[in-house]
Amino acid sequence: MNTTRQGTSSLRYGIMVTAIATAAIHLFLAFRNPDPMFTTLFILNAVGYLALMIAYFLPQLAAYHGAIRWLLMAFTAVTVVAYFVFNGSNSFNPVGLVTKAIEVALIMLLWMDGRR
Repeated sequence: MNTTRQGTSSLRYGIMVTAIATAAIHLFLAFRNPDPMFTTLFILNAVGYLALMIAYFLPQLAAYHGAIRWLLMAFTAVTVVAYFVFNGSNSFNPVGLVTKAIEVALIMLLWMDGRR
């Protein structure tokens, strides 16, 4: 395997792992949150990550690959901003910060994948 193909595979696996990780964390939080509005938002967020990630890797949607990549990046950025808006001074909890770090990593991986 040449280094270009190996680098591409690593990026793709990184995108999958970070998207699945943040979706899993949001699902976990959905069922721990007593507020029905936040439960719904967490579930929708998890579904959004999984749906966009699947769309990103579907060969049938290869013609839309660039648009889906930008959409997933925007979705992730909105999620990061919404976290700080909704949590205000409570934004600095460990689970939240780890999730935001994963999401920033996802954005970076998607950016790098678009530059190859």
